[in-house]
Amino acid sequence: MTTSDNDDKGGIDPSVQAELDRLRGSIDNIDAAVVHMLAERFKCTQQVGVLKAVHHLPPADPARESRQITRLRQLAESARLDPAFAEKLLNFVIAEVIRHHETIADSSGREGTA
Repeated sequence: MTTSDNDDKGGIDPSVQAELDRLRGSIDNIDAAVVHMLAERFKCTQQVGVLKAVHHLPPADPARESRQITRLRQLAESARLDPAFAEKLLNFVIAEVIRHHETIADSSGREGTA
């Protein structure tokens, strides 16, 4: 194939473009699944936040968080995912969960005084 043949086809060989499209379609599906799984996770953690607020438990649970990080790092290693990346991701999610729990506790406290 000459350079002019490549230029006529947008610069990418059609078989390469087809493979890129196939792989990107898989990535798009995985991204959608990740978003849906995170949404389900946050539905559960919202319920935990309500329970904690009703029973006056602290929004954060450092012992649980530590166990979860250890567990996720092990899962990442077995899945051949960088454990440090998995830990950063979980820390980000945990911080958001705690923020939600604090918001729930704050609104629960206001409702209790109304």
